Amino acid sequence: MIKIRYMKIGVFAVWFILLGLLFGRNMFIKEINRHEVKALQKAKQERYYGVWFQRRRIGYVAETLKPQGSTVILSQKAHILLNVLETTQPIDMEVTARLDRQLTLKDFNFHFTSPFYSMTAEGYVEGNDVHFTLDTGQSIINDKVTLTGPPLLSVNDRSYLLDQLKKPGQKIKIPSFDPLSLTGRESIVTYHGEEKILVRRRVKLLHHFSEIFSGMRINFWLDSSGRIVKEESPAGFKFISEPEFRAKDVISSGNELLSAVAVPISGEIPGKDATEVTYRLTLPPDLDLDLEGGRQTSSNNHVKVMQELVPASASQDSSLCNKPESLQPSRYVQSDHSDIKNTAQQIIGQETDPAVQVRLLADWVYGTLEKRPVLGLPDALTTLHNKKGDCNEHASLFAALARSLNIPTLIATGVTLQNNAFYYHAWNEVCLDDAWYTLDTTTNQLPADLFHIRFGRGDMDQQLKIGPLLGNLKIDILTEEK
Repeated sequence: MIKIRYMKIGVFAVWFILLGLLFGRNMFIKEINRHEVKALQKAKQERYYGVWFQRRRIGYVAETLKPQGSTVILSQKAHILLNVLETTQPIDMEVTARLDRQLTLKDFNFHFTSPFYSMTAEGYVEGNDVHFTLDTGQSIINDKVTLTGPPLLSVNDRSYLLDQLKKPGQKIKIPSFDPLSLTGRESIVTYHGEEKILVRRRVKLLHHFSEIFSGMRINFWLDSSGRIVKEESPAGFKFISEPEFRAKDVISSGNELLSAVAVPISGEIPGKDATEVTYRLTLPPDLDLDLEGGRQTSSNNHVKVMQELVPASASQDSSLCNKPESLQPSRYVQSDHSDIKNTAQQIIGQETDPAVQVRLLADWVYGTLEKRPVLGLPDALTTLHNKKGDCNEHASLFAALARSLNIPTLIATGVTLQNNAFYYHAWNEVCLDDAWYTLDTTTNQLPADLFHIRFGRGDMDQQLKIGPLLGNLKIDILTEEK
């Protein structure tokens, strides 16, 4: 049962993204009509929103927007209780941003804490660039995100949408920056007209909008003044405007998160002697998924996964692996850091064969990291120092160690089979002698078994590919015809 629990902790980067939607939705956006400045006249008081998950209030968000001389100060705080493997994990987030009177962002500070992770991020705007520093207490990352224009702020009063989108079907494009994941994105907001919906046991006539980015859809409703009354994110999260005493009445962490998004199995599970498995996938339309490549082939939403035989030995020439990013350091895979390089060298000792090095690194990551669910950004350097994490931390640390030795390595995201359901998960792929092979350092599999289905392939940003699948994916195991 211990190994089964480890396999169930693979979706936390996705929940991190969804929390960002609830807390900092469209934090800094470009295409705002300047009429939104009118909101400053009615935004001096603190406002509260309850965070709900599957009919239970699990947290709240408080927001204050105050004019102060020539600037405007935004303050947002969030407190959320999450049920993870039947344990309650409190999450606290806080952002303070300084804006000019036209709501153009000048600088911001962001704090996040969870039981096994904390981070502080601060940044400033220069032209269209958001420069920031991320401090996890174990590593410091400096980076920037470039938008298509100077970032402006969207508060919970979104009257500008009512001004710009007046007819059902009209749309607007919104580039944005998320302070939680420290990423930029572009979304499409569509107006669907007025609807009568039930909010806190009352029927209200509200304006319905939807927002789509990276294939994920968020629905939200505004009252006649343009204030958000209700918002629904994927997999059952809701965000509802409430009085302070109600929003803060958080007595439950709600249903267990991972089981809530597990994908039930349909079909007969092949035996241990199987060398390939074919799956029929029911997917949302127009998703950019990495279903083809390596041991996977796909056609018409049918995916065949074939078992590899990892070579015992390999050459040191990796030039034929046509994925340059598999050798490069990145924001959360710091393969060029001296601590990563030194650790990798200590693990492999005098070994020069890449295939053997892969086995040594995989065994070390599996045996060294304490298997813990971590809600946070899974950067390799912090994981190396903390020596704990879920599948995301395992995958990012292995990728950093392997790349530091010039072994092409990618992070794969998808689902894996456990206890008659598919759970969202992350693992690795390495290139040896111009062929890609899978390995799962969370469960000590080299190669990974046939019940790992890949949807994304690259770095941790590939977690976004999973978001649209939550609650929308169906998997049928097809029986081989005799």
